[in-house]
Amino acid sequence: MQEPTLVIMAAGMGSRFGGLKQITSVDDGGHAIIDFSLFDARRAGFKKIAFIIKHEIEDSFKAAVGSRMEKYFDVKYVYQQLDKLPEGYRVPEGREKPWGTGHAVLCCRGVVDGPFAVINADDFYGKGAYQAIYDFLKEDRAPSEYAMVGYRLKNTVTESGHVARGICEAKNGWLTDIVERTHIEKRGENAAFTEDGKNFVEVSGDSVVSMNFWGFSTQMLDELNARFPKFLDENLGKNPLKCEYFLPFVANEQLVEGKARVRVLDCNETWYGMTYREDLDSVKKAIADMKNRGIYPDKLWT
Repeated sequence: MQEPTLVIMAAGMGSRFGGLKQITSVDDGGHAIIDFSLFDARRAGFKKIAFIIKHEIEDSFKAAVGSRMEKYFDVKYVYQQLDKLPEGYRVPEGREKPWGTGHAVLCCRGVVDGPFAVINADDFYGKGAYQAIYDFLKEDRAPSEYAMVGYRLKNTVTESGHVARGICEAKNGWLTDIVERTHIEKRGENAAFTEDGKNFVEVSGDSVVSMNFWGFSTQMLDELNARFPKFLDENLGKNPLKCEYFLPFVANEQLVEGKARVRVLDCNETWYGMTYREDLDSVKKAIADMKNRGIYPDKLWT
């Protein structure tokens, strides 16, 4: 059984947050959220990582994160660029937005050659989540068996603005459906989403959501590659500048077609993120509290 790889999506520049949030410090020691993610991953057993970045941030990212991690992991880099398209396709004039999480992971094809987990660089997932996904990936499973760490929606929204979440349904521990909602706002203990910016639909805060913490075999890379041209054919004409190839969409398509199953891994961890600049203070407070409780040492990697 091959050692699992942790794939970290770090290509976004953090337009809503207002800076390169992947390397924004969240404690007095200068650690970013990604440092805590990598620390948790190493404790769980991960030895291989692949950073998905853009050439535009390569130097700053390697200086702040990548070079330091080479002491603890087998590190690879994957580059998500707009012009990484199937033969015969070109970037629409004026397009600046990346092609989405599905395209980001697709860029790993040819680099990642075994089971792998996927996370966002700017999300804090918690130690238990890494242990659950690593243990899943280490087991001998059919290539069509995937996994997803599930979080409660009320623990993943922010007071500072709207977020995008994949809202999930499961039966007997297996995912049955996932719908990506790109505009969700907090409503007390619950939330509401909108498709048009005007009409909102209430949704329970206890709903299980995807935070883009997945476990896959290389079958997923092949499926992403095979389905990307169809996505482009269907969406380039309608929304050439902003259409996105979402990872949950492709997972859900395989569920519907009976080509894959997804185990929902229950997680008691609390998610923290920095979608907006205003979220930074709350993340710092949460990290300080976890250090005080002994969950993390004051200085990581020592």
